[in-house]
Amino acid sequence: NIFLLSQIKLPPMMEIITAEQLMEYLGDYILDAKPKEISEIQRLNYEQNMSDAMAILHKLQTGLDVNVKFTGVRVFEYTPECIVFDLLDIPLYHGWLVDPQVADIVKAVGNCSYNQLVEKIISCKQSDNSELVSEGFVAEQFLNNTATQLTYHGLCELTSAVQEGELCVFFRNNHFSTMTKYKGQLYLLVTDQGFLTEEKVVWESLHNVDGDGNFCDSEFHLRPPSDPETVYRGQQDQIDQDYLMALSLQQEQQNQEINWEQIPEGISDLELAKKLQEEEDRRASQYYQEQEQAAAQVQSNASDCICSNVCFIQDFIFSTQQVQGAASPASGRQSGSNERKRKEPREKEREKEKNSCVLL
Repeated sequence: NIFLLSQIKLPPMMEIITAEQLMEYLGDYILDAKPKEISEIQRLNYEQNMSDAMAILHKLQTGLDVNVKFTGVRVFEYTPECIVFDLLDIPLYHGWLVDPQVADIVKAVGNCSYNQLVEKIISCKQSDNSELVSEGFVAEQFLNNTATQLTYHGLCELTSAVQEGELCVFFRNNHFSTMTKYKGQLYLLVTDQGFLTEEKVVWESLHNVDGDGNFCDSEFHLRPPSDPETVYRGQQDQIDQDYLMALSLQQEQQNQEINWEQIPEGISDLELAKKLQEEEDRRASQYYQEQEQAAAQVQSNASDCICSNVCFIQDFIFSTQQVQGAASPASGRQSGSNERKRKEPREKEREKEKNSCVLL
């Protein structure tokens, strides 16, 4: 959305762009943005980052895994996903910060990322040290009390950090939003399903942690939705979809984790690469087998349904013909005899049709 608003120039009269086309535009931009006059070390480093970014570019269609730190609105744990934002020169923000005036929370959270803090809480709970147990409890309370992943201290820091008119990405509740600042106020681009028919609703203000912002048009004038009930249902559906997507990403990450303890010590890089490739091939093969089995099951069910419908129609037609022949007022003994003669080959034909299947 940021590139559609700023960098990418679409052909005239183009109203729809596919995900594949957008990925091509982003890939071309990364290639064209390569610095011209840099040292050899910088060039190699940039090419490595570019390669890593290209490898995960497709994840932009589904979701990226980022890990916030609670010490700053621009502070994230460094992961390959963050490289995409660096190369595309897109600022990434969050507002899940610890208030520095609350000393016990500052001590409990420290410089941990979200994942590290969860591990620390589990470890502290199992400790025999009462001080560590208390620290773990404080950290857990912080996560529970800030479940919306935005604090008022973080909101204040966001308002100060984001520049006027800047287009950036805001991360909250496993969801990325396009954010900008207009006349000192933060706004999020409205993309929920519920606003699909609300053509004049474009932005939503971000002025508190509860999520009940004001809706505005493209000129940042207040525009309340015409059907609030439909909007609410659409927002809830979007939240549910985001939650399911987050669970899917988490499951995918867990499935891809490698048990390093089972890898023997002293293994060469080549042998390790072979093991990793074999594991990746096994997962890919299993995935395609599951897809083929699902497709075959769907096709089998469809064929059974078609055959059943065809046989039912044939039975109905044949029964109707029998009723019509028996009820004919012009039929006498001779016509009944002819009917029996015609009936025998018809029964054989009917039995043959029952054992056949029509392919559509």
